Amino acid sequence: MRVAILSDVHSNLEALTAVLRAVDSARVDRVVSLGDIVGYGASPNACCELVRSVAEVTLLGNHDAAVAGRMDYSFYYDAARHALDWSAEVLSEENLAWLKSLPYTYRIGEVGFSHGSPVDPRAYEYVFALQQARELMPFADDLAEVTFIGHSHLCKAFAFGAGQVADVVAQKFSIRRGFQYLISVGSVGQPRDYDNRACFVVCDTAARTVEYIRVPYDIQASVRRIDEAGLAPNFGRRLFLGV
Repeated sequence: MRVAILSDVHSNLEALTAVLRAVDSARVDRVVSLGDIVGYGASPNACCELVRSVAEVTLLGNHDAAVAGRMDYSFYYDAARHALDWSAEVLSEENLAWLKSLPYTYRIGEVGFSHGSPVDPRAYEYVFALQQARELMPFADDLAEVTFIGHSHLCKAFAFGAGQVADVVAQKFSIRRGFQYLISVGSVGQPRDYDNRACFVVCDTAARTVEYIRVPYDIQASVRRIDEAGLAPNFGRRLFLGV
């Protein structure tokens, strides 16, 4: 089985469209979305509709939860709150109802999915550093062999085994038996690893491989939409830099 895992679209229609073309070329059997379909970008309805049309399941990201009234986001900084308020206003009733219905986690056999840390998915904790991964060691027995997460917008992978946690550094790597893996899949719509191309992951459960795939897209068009919507200009500028 080949599964494409997408995360953190953030209303970036151009990035999502380019990624879905690449997903088609990758000949996957399933598509799973780890959430944060909305926020920051200017195409929340179109992105919701595209993800709904292709994903077997979409998880509830923190931005989705905020727009859907499932979490308090009053502590977010002004520009992010404004983008979420704007998204809530322009989303169709159908798409808003869909966001309100999304689950926090999903599992396919020994492959698990969560937006943030899988230990307490409702808390939306980040896991992008080795020390953060080490803090999950006491909970490793409760996790799937491989767990995919989003939230940080970074491409990070950690292997748990023999009482230790190690970084996995590779564009494509094998899942070794006897280990458990926590894999952050990067971001479709707002990468933050200094690579401005959209990112998604393909997991091949038969070959036991995980591969990060980067996809160029029309950043200028995404920025133009953000400007026209009156959202914070920085949400567009950072797309060029991938930060």
